Amino acid sequence: MPPRLRSALSAVLIALSCLLVPFGALAAWAAYGLADTGRYVTTMAPLAADPAVREAVADTVGEGILRAVDERLDVRPLRGSVRPFVHDAVRSFTQTRAFRLAWDTGNRVTHDAVLRALRATDEDGRDVTVDLAPVTLQVKRQLTHDHVPLAARIPVEHTSVAVLPAAELTTLRKGFHVLEVAGFWLPVAAVTFAAGGIALAVHRRRAVVATALGTALGGGLLALALSVGRGLTLADLPAGVSRPAAGAVYDALTGTLRTAAWLLLGLGLAVALTAWLTRYLRLPRPARRRRASPAPAPAPAPAPTRARA
Repeated sequence: MPPRLRSALSAVLIALSCLLVPFGALAAWAAYGLADTGRYVTTMAPLAADPAVREAVADTVGEGILRAVDERLDVRPLRGSVRPFVHDAVRSFTQTRAFRLAWDTGNRVTHDAVLRALRATDEDGRDVTVDLAPVTLQVKRQLTHDHVPLAARIPVEHTSVAVLPAAELTTLRKGFHVLEVAGFWLPVAAVTFAAGGIALAVHRRRAVVATALGTALGGGLLALALSVGRGLTLADLPAGVSRPAAGAVYDALTGTLRTAAWLLLGLGLAVALTAWLTRYLRLPRPARRRRASPAPAPAPAPAPTRARA
């Protein structure tokens, strides 16, 4: 193959590899991180101790309890006096082991329900729902234990909470299936293109440096995209949603992807620097000893001339 054609093909393969690096990392994170219930629950578990998340849960659950009491018992005149007790009790409950268990259970149940719906093949036309009655029951027991007025009369019903609308399930299923395929094949394609580009290169050291710098650039762009995505996500939150709590959830979910982005950046720069150093700081090769040439043979002495008589 002509050297120019080899160089052109090598450049194309390396460019494709560097382009696929951030997308491959994103797809693999979504397919093997978010789509795994065990990893998802483990990722979300520390948020049960986050102050912003606990405060948001206390406000949401407390308002839900007060709303249920108003609808069932018609005690709106007592709402103002009961509200502080309810919120304090729920806030205290968020610091207990029972809340951490309820948090993990709620996340597991919700994640399982969403995954089953995304991987299902039948179209039943119903919303994806979860039952959060066990969480309400835990709160009711805590309120009763703290002697909160009317706590024992809080109704605990198996109320279904919609987490995915039926109208969006078809689109979400197609996207999820594409994501599962891309999560495996995009990283494989990136590695294959990089190896092929380096193997075809006329100057392989330069190809290694270019691949490493492209990988580092992809990692940096991915880290920048995560930062920009965080700002956009928090800016588009509906009214009433706690931004500190949403930021904590975003950081927890993207923590693995953010670490992968910095690893790609660091690894790419390290490989490029190593290749550069081995190019310009090579140890000098020991000089070969030349064999000593044999000494020239002495010229024969001229014959003595006889004197004439």
